[in-house]
Amino acid sequence: MRSLAAALATGPVVLDGGLSTELEAQGHDVSSALWSARLLRDDPDAIVAAHAAFAAAGAQVATTASYQATLPGFVAAGVSWRQAEALIERSVLLAKEGQGDGWIAGSVGPYGAMLADGSEYTGAYVDELDIAALREFHRPRMELLAQAGADVLACETVPAAAEAGALVAEAVDLGMPMWLSLTTVLDRRGVPRTRRGEPAAEVYALVADVPEVIAVGVNCTSPTAIGPTVAAARVAGAPIVVYPNSGEGWDAVRRRWTGTPGSWTDDVPSWVEGGARLVGGCCRVRPQHIAAITRALGNTAQEAEPPPKPTSLPSGS
Repeated sequence: MRSLAAALATGPVVLDGGLSTELEAQGHDVSSALWSARLLRDDPDAIVAAHAAFAAAGAQVATTASYQATLPGFVAAGVSWRQAEALIERSVLLAKEGQGDGWIAGSVGPYGAMLADGSEYTGAYVDELDIAALREFHRPRMELLAQAGADVLACETVPAAAEAGALVAEAVDLGMPMWLSLTTVLDRRGVPRTRRGEPAAEVYALVADVPEVIAVGVNCTSPTAIGPTVAAARVAGAPIVVYPNSGEGWDAVRRRWTGTPGSWTDDVPSWVEGGARLVGGCCRVRPQHIAAITRALGNTAQEAEPPPKPTSLPSGS
């Protein structure tokens, strides 16, 4: 039975869309600091249903509801440390229940996601946290997701090179496959940069030839930035993951979406031609958009044949 890395080596794989977006569309309140992670405790069936909706649309990879599920974040919301650990592990089980036979990606959001202040779109906190501190923050959740049986860790919406380094170092220590997905913007010359301002290509180059990194790419960014970022990501020599937002922008001050969604799913074949192998959507991307991606890829998408789920952490963790 193939790993996700093996599937990506032979052709495109369809990723899911915005889990919180789907939950909100189904009438659930995701406005708290815990975002969709609140429903891990309060309404787990809703999370299963959201995963199932994406799977029915053609998604072969389910991303767990753990993007904002951190131990400190849960504790701040009145959840005990032990219960918080159980909820993070539950995110994998719920994804598996909703997805069925597909691969499960344990979502690992950036430190800024826990702050719930939009700082994942600035990376400003790396001025105060060094790589050692960032590794200490990310380690427990990554271990719990691996222990619960995630096939891969989705280290996503990463705004700065320092945090990328911390996440990769932890995955290497775990012996756990991961993908590294930056959130990028284009500068005035059209060069993709991290939200902290570093050239994205330089960050991707740092993880070239790291066996645990099975894909690199971009998420939670405008569709207009995808093409240039795909080109920049080729320096890593790995399959490329892309999952943009709908084309709307998040106003962190007013806490609302602005702008108009685009018809970017028509661009998927060109992204694949450029090297994208794991393609889906992020914020404001719903099952109908994933269905459009599935149609755009036609018969080139790989059949999901996930490996057996481990019952304990990989050796060396």
